This record gives sequence, structure tokens and C-alpha cells, in this order.
Amino acid sequence: MISFSLEGQRALVTGANTGIGQAIAVGLAEAGAEVIAAGRSSCAETVARTGGRELRLDFADPMAARDLFEAERIDILVNNAGIIRRADAVDFTEEDWDAVMDVNLKALFFTCQAFGRAALARGTGGRIVNIASLLSFQGGIRVPSYTAAKHGVAGITKLLANEWAGRGINVNAIAPGYIETNNTEALRADEARNRAILERIPAGRWGQADDIAGAAVFLASPAAAYVHGAILNVDGGWLAR
Repeated sequence: MISFSLEGQRALVTGANTGIGQAIAVGLAEAGAEVIAAGRSSCAETVARTGGRELRLDFADPMAARDLFEAERIDILVNNAGIIRRADAVDFTEEDWDAVMDVNLKALFFTCQAFGRAALARGTGGRIVNIASLLSFQGGIRVPSYTAAKHGVAGITKLLANEWAGRGINVNAIAPGYIETNNTEALRADEARNRAILERIPAGRWGQADDIAGAAVFLASPAAAYVHGAILNVDGGWLAR
């Protein structure tokens, strides 16, 4: 019988205070995992829904999690923390470029590295689920550092899968489509952009954060034991058009 149960597993979800991260944390907990909800701001609401615990992590320091995995066993890592800055390419600043790249790509890689080192030293394996984006495959507009970072997330996911698949660590990613979160608030508030986006989504609606949770549970579970280096699109059919 294929198992989606996460009983006995401990999961760390970054950026878990709201939106996609919170939904994933709740989904993992409902599948039986003990969940550590990490964020730069309070994750109290998430903890109340998962029965887990909270950890403050601010990935403005990309090395914030470097010592975390030596202190206790963590079986599942979900790298969801991220930020976005919007401006035309000709106006985009070095400060905004570095801020996004530090949180969305540099911190993700070094958090994966720390998790991988600890898991390999224990010999127990593990699961990593990175949150990529439609902009891992497309260019978008007015978000140059976000697009670059999310392309990088897809590449790092595949590289780590190549190195660690044979050593018991599954590394995969989810590429959410247009989801109703804080990051997309500006798009949804722009009537013309909102209408144009909806017209291109075969499912006919913006996604909800809960739509991502099932994919994360699958990739974290024994059911995905032979899945390595996949970028799973959860996009209402956007990339199929």
C-alpha cells in the first residue's frame, strides 16, 4: 500500500507564518508530521493550527540556518521563505537585487547544504521540497532578481538531486502558479493585469495556498520515494497552454 503518512517525521517549513508556507505546514501536520514553523515574524497562528512549535529565522542572513540541523534530527525541509521587489529593469537597484537573491537563492542553497550534511552524517536520508515558481521557466516583467533566483532554485534542486539521490535524500521542488498570497497582492489589485492573468489560466481562477499543500505532502512522503529532481507545477494549467 502506497503511504502518504508522515507519522514519526519532523519537518521544518520556512516562511511558515502565512500564505503558502502556512498551508504547507498545516498539510504536513495533518499527514502526521511534527512541524517546526520558521519565520522572520511570528508563526503563532501556524503553530496553533499545527500543534508544532515556532522558530525565528531571518534569511536576510543567508547563513541563518547553518547550525540548525546539528542540534536535532529534521527529516523534511521545505524551503518556502522568499521576498519580491518590483521595478522596471532599467530602474532596478543593486540593493533590491541583492536582497532578493540573498533570501530566495543563497539562503536556500546554504540551508539545503546544512540539512544535507546532517542527514548524510546520520545516514538516515531525508526530503527537501523547494518552492520554485512559474518564473523558474518564464521571464515575467519587473521582477528581475526574483526571476533569476527562481531559475536558480530549479537548477539547484536538480543539482542536489543528482548528488544526493543515491544517498537517500530526495530533492524536489514545487512551482506554484498565480496564488493568492501577499506576494501577488499588487497584481491582483491591478484590474487589467488581474483580468489578463485569469484569462490565461485554464482552471479559470487564482490558486489558493491550500492548493500547494497536497503536492508538498506527496513529495515529503514515502509515495515519492523514486521522485528526484522534479519541478512539480501547481499552476491551474498555466504552463500547459
